[in-house]
Amino acid sequence: MDPAVRKIIHIDMDAFYASVEQRDDPALRGLPIAVGGGGPRGVVATCSYEARAFGVRSAMPGARARRLCPDLIFVRPRFEVYRAVSGQVREIFSRFTDMIQPLSLDEAYLDVTVNKPGIASATQVAQEIRRMIREETGLTASAGVSYNKLIAKLASDQNKPDGICVVRPSEGAAFIAAMPVRRIHGVGPVTAKRMAALGIETGADLRDRDMRFLQSHFGSAADYYYRASRGEDDRPVRERQTRKSVSVEDTFFDDLVEEEKLVAELDRIAANLWTRIDKAQAWGRTVVLKVKFADFRIITRSKSFAAPVRSAELLAQAGRDLLIAQLPLRMGARLLGLGVHNLEGEEEPDEAGAQLALGL
Repeated sequence: MDPAVRKIIHIDMDAFYASVEQRDDPALRGLPIAVGGGGPRGVVATCSYEARAFGVRSAMPGARARRLCPDLIFVRPRFEVYRAVSGQVREIFSRFTDMIQPLSLDEAYLDVTVNKPGIASATQVAQEIRRMIREETGLTASAGVSYNKLIAKLASDQNKPDGICVVRPSEGAAFIAAMPVRRIHGVGPVTAKRMAALGIETGADLRDRDMRFLQSHFGSAADYYYRASRGEDDRPVRERQTRKSVSVEDTFFDDLVEEEKLVAELDRIAANLWTRIDKAQAWGRTVVLKVKFADFRIITRSKSFAAPVRSAELLAQAGRDLLIAQLPLRMGARLLGLGVHNLEGEEEPDEAGAQLALGL
């Protein structure tokens, strides 16, 4: 890589929770397993690659996962173990750089433009990190190596599991051009559908639209999409931060009015939020409901508890109670969101922010 540009690595542990379980219990190796709850309201936190072959995915309701894979084995999560392994991996990162931005227990950005061993090649740094992770934890990690965070994160998913993908500055624009827009960070499911309706399916399609077109259809996000489609991303790798809340929200194609549909969507959002809370171990005492109406007016309602909410059922019920208290709505809802505030202690930052239609 040109030494004048940044050297960014995105490390993503492969099926982290499930891989830890298979490592610690040889009887589970080679079998389709899901870490999470298999009950009526259970959610898959993550699953092994054997389960993914059947279409099982993170954040999927446990009941649906069982239908897709009748032999699926559910394993209760052991977050204390995952945190310990994550700590081992972070210690390996720190041998190379102090510029580390964790996204969750199982992934992080590293800026190795200047690194402690003085290794000129970011690719070599990534290979060394992956080797050490395998030797010291018995697990595998995939890596994306590039000149910015946007492309490094996309690259880490290219050759999973146990792979590496390097995208040099001269290759960035072509790499993004071939990428489905739904995979570009910042393009959520609703935006991806809007783009598809406009004939924008790939990064190349997005790049072919001028700024005026993008502004007319995507408003303030136009500049980001314009630059991302050209492989440009100036966001720095930020070191560990303290988060004050965790939230998930979703925008709907059609405004929702009926109670049954509203509650069903909120239950889905609550399940996704619980997956995020579990993954980051971010327990909060206050549950907050957000509703954006068809006229873009926003209301928030909250309910606080004496102790942090540590149950998916309690989280979902609190959200339902807050929503039902607002019914009937004055007009249709175009967005629902649910979050937890007043977190207990410190937890990991998550770049995905509030929007989540969980698929990773």
